[in-house]
Amino acid sequence: MGVDNVILLEALEWFDESGQELLHRLPEHGSGEIKFGAQLTVRESQAAVLFYKGRAGDAFGPGRHTLKTGNIPIITKILSAPWGMISPLRAEVYFVNLKVFPNLKWGTRDPVAFRDSELGLVRLRAHGVFNIRVVQPVLFINSLAGTMGKYSTKQVEEYLRRVIVSRFNDFLGETLDTLFDLPGQFDEFATVIKERLVKDFSRFGLALDELYITSITPPEEVQTAIDDRSRMSVIKDMDKFVRMKAGMAMEKASESGGEAGAGLGLGMGMMMPGMFAGMPSTGQAAATAGAAEIKCSDCGNMIPADARFCPFCGHQQVVLLRCSNCGKNLTPGARFCSRCGHPTDEKPQNIICSHCKAENLSGATFCNSCGHQL
Repeated sequence: MGVDNVILLEALEWFDESGQELLHRLPEHGSGEIKFGAQLTVRESQAAVLFYKGRAGDAFGPGRHTLKTGNIPIITKILSAPWGMISPLRAEVYFVNLKVFPNLKWGTRDPVAFRDSELGLVRLRAHGVFNIRVVQPVLFINSLAGTMGKYSTKQVEEYLRRVIVSRFNDFLGETLDTLFDLPGQFDEFATVIKERLVKDFSRFGLALDELYITSITPPEEVQTAIDDRSRMSVIKDMDKFVRMKAGMAMEKASESGGEAGAGLGLGMGMMMPGMFAGMPSTGQAAATAGAAEIKCSDCGNMIPADARFCPFCGHQQVVLLRCSNCGKNLTPGARFCSRCGHPTDEKPQNIICSHCKAENLSGATFCNSCGHQL
């Protein structure tokens, strides 16, 4: 029934056909003359608040309720003649939807700067969903909806989204050390952020039913750098990898055919000698492997070719002076043989530099003190 009947009583009820309305007022256009004895039907997922003479009266739960106002059928119309047949005893009913409103989106509109311990300063974007519901109907009407005839999730979603992003940015800056720690922590982050948002939602009579983080992503260039880093950790020998890629490119170019393939193949062919110049041939490798060790002339063990002393007997490999009695290599300046004790027969004739008067070993071409030619 209507809400402005002259004689008949009103039967008030409301159905949310859109599924997005948090609040709906009857009558829809301003206030009305809801009469004494009007019937109000409230569903399980609803709550109703009667506003009479501008103030919130009773809040009604599920069921059928009889409303009590000062508007008496016919009599009220007669008594309201001084006010143009409009009763000053205004009344309206606000229906509040108590169901959970799911799948509301939140996310960063602009990337947020974040200092990563491994990647440096990066910009992050985060997205997710959240669910809300009304838990205090009178507070919700007085603090957020006011006198609006309808109030939907679209009207409050943008504001709540900004509040969530603000709390999320603060938490991320305090907690996260590097992007590589993110996997497996979305649920933990969502739980902590949800606790921080309790007061922000409760001041409007709302409750944050659930909060989910679906993604935290850096810009494309940072993602590319992370992918390159993972590839580098897999590749053990970069030199061999580059040569392999070059060979694959040449093979692909030869298969493509045509002038483009011929030109690419010619260019790669010119580059190949320089790329493979550092690789030893089979003969060179065999020669190098064969000359890697020599036999010690004193103990007969195999030792590295570039060794200055035998690691087994200590025999000096660089011959400067040899004992005339036993043939043992002698260190420079030795007066007696370390093996047989025989005095050295020959003493090296040291050369005196004419420029700085420094003493040099025999056979030296340049002074080891000043570099002057001897």
